[in-house]
Amino acid sequence: MESNYQDLYEANCKLQSINEELQLEISTLKLQLAQIRKMIYGSKQERFVSQTHPEQLSLGIEDETEGVIASQSIQKINYQRVQPKPNPVPPNHPGRNKLPDHLERKIIVIEPDGVTNSMKKIGEEITEELELEPGKLFVNRYVRPKYVQPTTEQIIIAPMVDRPLPKVIAGAGLLAQLMIDKYVDHLPIYRICERFKRDNVNIPYNTMVDWVGQAINLILPLYEVLKKKILNSNYLHADETGIKVLDKDKKGSTHQGWFWVYHNSIERMVLFDYQPTRGRAAPHELLKNYKGHLQTDGYNVYDIFKQNKDITVLNCMAHARRMFFEAQPNDTIRSAAALGFIQQLYAIERSIKDPNFTLDQILSERHQKSVPILNQFNHWLKINLLEVLPKSPIGKAIAYTLERWKELT
Repeated sequence: MESNYQDLYEANCKLQSINEELQLEISTLKLQLAQIRKMIYGSKQERFVSQTHPEQLSLGIEDETEGVIASQSIQKINYQRVQPKPNPVPPNHPGRNKLPDHLERKIIVIEPDGVTNSMKKIGEEITEELELEPGKLFVNRYVRPKYVQPTTEQIIIAPMVDRPLPKVIAGAGLLAQLMIDKYVDHLPIYRICERFKRDNVNIPYNTMVDWVGQAINLILPLYEVLKKKILNSNYLHADETGIKVLDKDKKGSTHQGWFWVYHNSIERMVLFDYQPTRGRAAPHELLKNYKGHLQTDGYNVYDIFKQNKDITVLNCMAHARRMFFEAQPNDTIRSAAALGFIQQLYAIERSIKDPNFTLDQILSERHQKSVPILNQFNHWLKINLLEVLPKSPIGKAIAYTLERWKELT
């Protein structure tokens, strides 16, 4: 009898454990479904309005207002609406923006009919019009006369001038425009081909692709200069994003590639480093000689830089905040509490964006106001970590934040 009771007890415990896991899985799937629906149909902003903001003062006027309304008698008011004028006088127009002074001015004088020498000019009306002459294709024909030396019969001819791509018919100006069209204005090459066809110049698509590919090699020195300036920054953001890459060996198929992006936010410069992998080899190679502060989203491939004494690894509070924001359907109360702490920190950061603040003043404000909030937040995280399921959205958000606390602060 006792053995049967023990077996039933163990079976019941096992079923309870399975039930908890299934409930957690259902909750996780519901959250994922809600996130997918939000991505497709919902707003992309992550605005949080605190219901009990600690800095918000309660004025206690609600009850008083209700009393005033109750004590007032109801009075019916009749009024007549005035129909607005059909053609109201518009306000004074501020005028068009002045056209830039650096543009060439072509003067076109329009004389009135009947002007005689006896008339005296008393002024003039000036109207400026912005105009465009479409770019035109033309041909540079290099002619190099050949001469023969009468005595030695040696043939003399001038050497050909240097050209960007010696065996290509495209000149420097055309190659430069192709690069701007494709990589600055994002025009597909087939559209550029169609534009040339309107001038009765037929350039095969594959030929133009080859021109662009060869022209890219010409600007590699600029890429190296950009990379040097990026790596000389004391503060870098790093992130990686996947991109589908056309497979040259299998027509119509793609493989996964990765853009590793390094942002010098001080000088507003960005470096894109394409790699076929998302592994740590990519950033390790590029940043092997970097010295400074490196801010990332907490992806574990960047952990290797924590061992480098020349690099201070930072994480992003916005990433931690997003996890609490997305965990609201799972645990509204805890999510709101965490978002409230971060909201207070963000309010302090907004207040010190004043251009009159010095760096020392900013540091002082953060020590006086932000550090106490961070200490409270850290204490709250440690307590609540023990009260939530580790695999739940709120549990993952708390664990994510605590694991990266040093880098976040």
